[in-house]
Amino acid sequence: MKNILFIEDEAVMQKAVSEFLGANGYRVISALDGELGVNLARQNPPDLILLDIILPKKSGFDVLEDLKKDEKTKSIPIIVLTNLSQMSDVSKMMEMGITTYLVKSEQSLQNIANIVEQTLGGEK
Repeated sequence: MKNILFIEDEAVMQKAVSEFLGANGYRVISALDGELGVNLARQNPPDLILLDIILPKKSGFDVLEDLKKDEKTKSIPIIVLTNLSQMSDVSKMMEMGITTYLVKSEQSLQNIANIVEQTLGGEK
């Protein structure tokens, strides 16, 4: 079973996506702030990270920077799921090595699950 770390501070979004992915055969570990997310990723590197950008304690940009600098976490695929849609933000995230970028308000739970599955090569 593939492990997904979901770093998201909106409890409703966190619960909905986690439950949907769980029902689709993934084990989802949740972090409600960036600092906890980085610590969890380092303790037990997941197969994939879903990352919000606007987070308490440590922004998604800082989380990305920390994860990409660390040997244990730098190769984990990261899907950014955020409401930031300015091209300057998107470009910065792409340069920092994210795998995919999704605007929350434009995504269904099924679409998020499909992109997770594609990113993991169809494995669960």
